[in-house]
Amino acid sequence: MLFLINAIDKLFLIYMIMIFIRIFSSWFPDYRDSTVVRFVSYYTDPYLNVFRNIIPPLGMFDLSPIVAILALQVIQSVIKSLLLRLFA
Repeated sequence: MLFLINAIDKLFLIYMIMIFIRIFSSWFPDYRDSTVVRFVSYYTDPYLNVFRNIIPPLGMFDLSPIVAILALQVIQSVIKSLLLRLFA
C-alpha cells in the first residue's frame, strides 16, 4: 500500500509541476509554440478551464490556477485518506 500512496504522490506532484509550467509559459509568449509547452497545455488546460469558467480573470491576473492547485491538493488528500481507510 505504501507503494500506491507514493505513486499517487508522485503523479500529483508531476501534474502540479505541469500546471506551474503552464502558468510560467503564459508569461513568456515566445515559448508557447514549443513542444513541451504544447504537451503541458494539452493535459492541463482542460482542468484549468474548469476553474477559469468559475473565477474570471481580474484584469491581467488570473487567480484560477491558485484555486486549481488547492483543489488538486484536496483531491490528493481525499484519495490518500480513502486508500488508507480501505487498506487499514
